[in-house]
Amino acid sequence: MRSRRPGRSRRESSYSGLPRWIYLPAALGAVFVLLPLVAIGLRVEWSRFFELINSPSSLAALRLSLITSSLATLACVVLGVPMAMVLARTRFRGQRFVRSLLLLPLVLPPVVGGIALLYTFGRRGLLGQTLEVLGLQIAFSTTAVVLAQTFVALPFLVVSLEGTLRAVGQRYDTVAATLGARPTTVLRRVTVPLVLPGLLSGAVLSFARALGEFGATLTFAGSLQGVTRTLPLEIYLQRESDADAAVALSLVLVAVAVFVVGLAQRSRAIP
Repeated sequence: MRSRRPGRSRRESSYSGLPRWIYLPAALGAVFVLLPLVAIGLRVEWSRFFELINSPSSLAALRLSLITSSLATLACVVLGVPMAMVLARTRFRGQRFVRSLLLLPLVLPPVVGGIALLYTFGRRGLLGQTLEVLGLQIAFSTTAVVLAQTFVALPFLVVSLEGTLRAVGQRYDTVAATLGARPTTVLRRVTVPLVLPGLLSGAVLSFARALGEFGATLTFAGSLQGVTRTLPLEIYLQRESDADAAVALSLVLVAVAVFVVGLAQRSRAIP
């Protein structure tokens, strides 16, 4: 006689443990987020949609945004992975304070971040004067766009990966180390594969944040067509001269953002 496997009943599996009244504010919150997106869709002149988004300045802004956001995401991975691992796996005096400073761009107004970058890498900035002597001018260049996007997007990867590292723990790392694996081997063969979903999710969220960056980019890089004018800046400028084009470009940015967020959710579902 085959034994029955223990399982939950349909009622138990569908039980959420939430009171019924909580669905009302949840629904209001969802409407609050989704209704403005619906309003954009209703405002678009669909008969002229492709005409509105096919202007040379719009295509150049979209191309620049995708390139700089990709480079900023790469920089976030290179810098953010070590930062997250140090914060999650080590203990040192003043760690909470240091962590708060490193994650400050999460709550710092982007314009303030742009001013900080300008006084760091500008012609008269902390490092800008030395770079100027070497023939490197960063402010108001495409490099400045990448730096501004990296500055605001880096904490997203650090937070996502640090949380994953803490959830995974160090059990498998410890076992690998006791078997004689070197720290670099443990990192490459054990730690990174275990936290890969969190790393991918953080990278995708960083890309989304970099793609939508506006304030720090405008302050630090300016708005030069084909050089520093990203899609959010193009939308802002089009809003003054051609409101229909601004709405159409906004919808393009919303579509890209939805796709990116979907990728982030899918990466978290990777076993």
